Amino acid sequence: MNSKYEKMKITYSRSKVGWYWSPLFVAFWFLLFYLVAIPSFNRFPENLKLEDESKYPGRFIGERAESTLLKLSKIGPKIVGSPANEQGAIQFLLNEIDKIIYESRSDLYNIEQDVQIATGNYVLWKMVNSYQSIQNVVVKLTPINNNSTACLLINSHYDSVPGSSGAGDAGMMIVIMLEVLRVLSKYDTPLSHPIVFLFNGAEENPLQGSHAFITQHKWAENVRAVINLDSAGSGGREILFQSGPDHPWLMKYYGANIMHPYASTIGEELFQNGFIPSETDFRIFRDFGNIPGLDMAHTFNGYVYHTKFDRFNLIPRNTYQLTGDNVLALTKALANAPELEDPAKYAEGHTIFYDMLGWFMIYYSETTGVIINIVVCVIAIATILVYIWNMAHQTGMFRRRIFIKFGILFGIQLAAVVLAFLLTMTITVFLDAVGLSMSWFSQSWIIFGLYFCPMFFVMGIIPAIYLSRIKEHGLPIGYAIQLLMHAHCLILTVLTIIMISLGIRSTFIIMFCIGFYTLSVILNMLTCFHNKTFLWLIPHTICQLLPYMFYTYICYAFFLTFIPMQGRDGANTNPELLMGGFTAIMCLLFAPFIIPLFCLFRKSKTIISIFGGICIIFIILAATPVGFPYVEKEAPQRFYAVHTTRTFHNGDSEMSVRRSDSGFYVVPVDRRPHSIDEMFDNTNLTKSNKADCDRELMCGYPIYSSRWLGWKEQSFWIPGPEPNKEGWPTLKILSKERSSSTNILYTLEISGPDHMSLFINPVEDAKLVDWSFDKEPIEKGFSKPYFVYFSYALDPTPLRFILEFERGSPDWSGYSFDIAIIGHKVHHDIYNTDEFREFLARFPKWAHVSAWTSSYESWTL
Repeated sequence: MNSKYEKMKITYSRSKVGWYWSPLFVAFWFLLFYLVAIPSFNRFPENLKLEDESKYPGRFIGERAESTLLKLSKIGPKIVGSPANEQGAIQFLLNEIDKIIYESRSDLYNIEQDVQIATGNYVLWKMVNSYQSIQNVVVKLTPINNNSTACLLINSHYDSVPGSSGAGDAGMMIVIMLEVLRVLSKYDTPLSHPIVFLFNGAEENPLQGSHAFITQHKWAENVRAVINLDSAGSGGREILFQSGPDHPWLMKYYGANIMHPYASTIGEELFQNGFIPSETDFRIFRDFGNIPGLDMAHTFNGYVYHTKFDRFNLIPRNTYQLTGDNVLALTKALANAPELEDPAKYAEGHTIFYDMLGWFMIYYSETTGVIINIVVCVIAIATILVYIWNMAHQTGMFRRRIFIKFGILFGIQLAAVVLAFLLTMTITVFLDAVGLSMSWFSQSWIIFGLYFCPMFFVMGIIPAIYLSRIKEHGLPIGYAIQLLMHAHCLILTVLTIIMISLGIRSTFIIMFCIGFYTLSVILNMLTCFHNKTFLWLIPHTICQLLPYMFYTYICYAFFLTFIPMQGRDGANTNPELLMGGFTAIMCLLFAPFIIPLFCLFRKSKTIISIFGGICIIFIILAATPVGFPYVEKEAPQRFYAVHTTRTFHNGDSEMSVRRSDSGFYVVPVDRRPHSIDEMFDNTNLTKSNKADCDRELMCGYPIYSSRWLGWKEQSFWIPGPEPNKEGWPTLKILSKERSSSTNILYTLEISGPDHMSLFINPVEDAKLVDWSFDKEPIEKGFSKPYFVYFSYALDPTPLRFILEFERGSPDWSGYSFDIAIIGHKVHHDIYNTDEFREFLARFPKWAHVSAWTSSYESWTL
């Protein structure tokens, strides 16, 4: 070893920073998050007032949209079939549209309006979704003397779930559509194509209004693209989370015209792979109309989504202007897009898109993304090799020895990554196993201690221990840390290559940090700072600023969106895995380029161990009242409670009653279904799980939606008094006849409340071969029993349908099928009994209970 290397080794080994500077180092990164990332996310424009309209002609006026929403939300819950939805909301919209038409420029635009009343059925989520006489309000804005038949569709829904006024979901989007229509119709805005505004009256049913429009309305055949507006929260920034599919030109117009961008391919891939417990009308337009488009939704304060707390006063006021500016600009751009004439010509594959801290959009085609990812990976590998080659020259060490050192450090870093990830996942499993899930639900800061800190600790302590052991006979500390980060860059490069091969478009998220780290290495080599004691930190830190802000911005947006969603994702999955897994992935992208710098401080192992100590403290906190997830009104725990009367019929010719009972069916909606067990202490209420599952269709439960099917294991039945018995479903067998020697045909008629669930289960060797509904469940062999969800809005005409069964022999002496009919009175609170109200009052104050009355009646025929 030559004297040059000895001198350099001594310089590096002695050059460490005092430990007391480490708090400033930590504070710098925290302040960067709090002063840049969070403000960038929460940057909103001020609402324009009515008095500003003369100064800003053609601008969206947030104050008018706000006052319109106040009037709409006062109508109250707008459930399909209720007077509020079918009369109050319809009349409100027609009045607002009439005002717009009166103020419009008739010399510029022709405005047509229509109230669509439609009936149909289709398959959604393995169930037949059948609707009758549901309503949509549709408006078409056509420029005078315009010959284009291609239309742009803008859609949102005004109906709501039971018990909610729907101010955020999606009354907010409805008033934004009204204001956009008003602005476009009142000012001279050149448009190349007509625009259809669909005010959807049956989205929550689910998605029936959009299906009715796209399959039956006279204007639907000319629609070429859609802007779908929805909500999973209560205002805030709207995220673009689905684009296309296969129409990159749409993103071109979004990126060029949107005023306050918030979009991500990550959100698109998470949504399309089932990580988000929701669906939007975008799916209907895509699947039934083959229409491309953009899917946008509010996600702020998802705690109140689909609850009675979704109220007008909880929506941030500046939401109106932000979303209004975006939707107006996007509508103008797409209504003038030449691609709208024939979008099929421009279907060129997927798009990769993401906003940079809300400042601007980045978007490019999937093919371009693959090329960029590969080029960055190649440059990164080449840069690391050149660095190591150059390092041998600078230190006087043999290149073989340098590569061996790099190999050891690569192994150290790989071990740190794997162990950090395993420790974090172990914590997620442990917390769930001991009943401490969702301690972060109302206090997101707990995630820092539970999941960020163990990642920081392991990724820091393992390299720190190794570097402290080899300081006298290894590389200088500065070179060792740089090689360590090179090793992590190489690990990420390998992961990027794997993700490219799997066709994952979100690969850009890794490419971003690889690119900026590689840039810092290149700058260090060009300036020769990499062989200086501390100067190499300047390019390195500068090049880490933007990636750090980008990743922490994504973390903030992710937690803001997904934490509330875990309160309605059911009890079947461990939400800790999502929170811990996402945190671990984000940490692997930015922490290994920052955490190793702690090794430059004296007492580095002690400093890094503080993160481990914080993790232990937070695990303990999760077991104390501090970690209790729920807060009254702000972050409630969700339940459904259904007061139910049940009647089970024999299979004899008289269809005599085998048994009947009544009680309360309770469906917990998150991972902690036992949180209310104490409400049964010292009472005469007893819980019964699966008591009837062996002998009754659907366990005798009053199933309301397809999501309830997956929640049967955690739901329970409580025997109780009878509910009001008026208006429950009736079944009539209109005919029963042979259609062939082996086939028998039933004609049935069902009448009852405006929301009903039907379950049909062939018995013995009977096989359902035909019926009046969509044939997909039969043709594709859906699992039994078959599920039909039926609702009506205006017309209560009984549902009449046929069922045809086939057997292998002409002997039909046995039974053909079981049928259960469940009636739901979801908007008839006036009929709730005093006993039911008393039962609901037993729930803790921090619980939100969506409640109604149902009936369950089954027959064997």
